[in-house]
Amino acid sequence: MLLTVDSGNTNVVFAVYDAEKQRAAWRCGNYPKRTADEYAVWLSQLFELEGLSIDEIDGAIVGSVVPETKINLVELCCQHFGGRPMLVDDPGINLGLSVKIERPDHVGDDRLANAVAAHVRFGGPLIIVDFGTATTFDVIDDEGSYLGGVIAPGINLSVEALHQAAARLPRVSVSRPSSVIGKATVPAMQSGIYWGYVGLLEGLIDRIAKEYGTSLKAVATGGLASLFFDATNAITAVDSGMTTRGLAEIYRRNIK
Repeated sequence: MLLTVDSGNTNVVFAVYDAEKQRAAWRCGNYPKRTADEYAVWLSQLFELEGLSIDEIDGAIVGSVVPETKINLVELCCQHFGGRPMLVDDPGINLGLSVKIERPDHVGDDRLANAVAAHVRFGGPLIIVDFGTATTFDVIDDEGSYLGGVIAPGINLSVEALHQAAARLPRVSVSRPSSVIGKATVPAMQSGIYWGYVGLLEGLIDRIAKEYGTSLKAVATGGLASLFFDATNAITAVDSGMTTRGLAEIYRRNIK
């Protein structure tokens, strides 16, 4: 079985794959000082709860956008999962796609994994909207090539910035308000956050499609994707497991 590790700016997501079937997935906060042994203790208990054994893992792949965390995750695999893991940014790794931007080495591992998984499942051309610490819009052509994209502040970052910068505005949850016009401070903030973000999604997806020259299917992933899916027709599908599935596919492409 395969262990995939997606280390993002906020969370680390571990998933276990048996061939193409996901057997389990877990997430924890991304704290760079967490050691390999601490990860191992936590994971061993979760493996046991799912009826799995660490000894069943015969391969691992790590995608990380946090260098400090990546060091400990590589050590975790070396010490507890049978050897050095495959790394998405390893020189010479075969992604099975072309990265057609000025600095290919600057594209996050998660965005590349998303591109691989989304093209396998949905074909192309595509816009992949990933609701993470940042909200990213990545453009994939018919052949699966990565053409670039847009990086916008994530919605939780926007909420926190609003609270921090305005002394009298409270911290609010992200939720869909019952009306656009808020009758008090909190619902007014929730409307601006939620419907403002819907406007951002629709506006960027439309502008990307116009610049690309034809319509593109927009698919979403990330923790808040489902919250916005029902609010706009601009997003056609939600795929919550896109990144780990992309990591698994990259691994398979490099062991054949």
